[in-house]
Amino acid sequence: MNMAIHKLDLGEFDEIDYNLIAIHTALEDYRLAFFINQKLPIILGKSKDEVQINIKEGETKFSRFYYYDSENAISWNLIQNKNEVYQDTKDTAQNLFSNITMEISTKVYLLPEFKKADYFLKIENTQDTINVSKIKEILNTIESISTVYTVDTNQIKSKNNLIF
Repeated sequence: MNMAIHKLDLGEFDEIDYNLIAIHTALEDYRLAFFINQKLPIILGKSKDEVQINIKEGETKFSRFYYYDSENAISWNLIQNKNEVYQDTKDTAQNLFSNITMEISTKVYLLPEFKKADYFLKIENTQDTINVSKIKEILNTIESISTVYTVDTNQIKSKNNLIF
């Protein structure tokens, strides 16, 4: 497999060349991707490269659906914002239940500053080719979506979680 080496200029990270749209919905990821594909001229497909995050409780992966529009050189990513890390803990108290293993789950967010968002639609390399308000308008016509809004990328403290 030929891996391209990508040298990073440190100035690159200051420059955000993507739009981020937060989506609130109870839909499962593949259903949401299906509806978005119906409404927008894109074909999001499940990516094997899930977005992995490590926290002290363990590691978790966020599902990702991806489409590359080669004509306009635009990458589309639909990423899950919420997941859980499961840990087994042994109950050390000496009692009836002393050898029971309990599973504790910790909620993990891709962008903890936006806990209410279920998914993010990250549209990369957009420049002027994309009308974000039109996209939001279209997403809002999907019945199971309750809210759609643009995230001000300057508000994101965990920007590194969006580099993938």
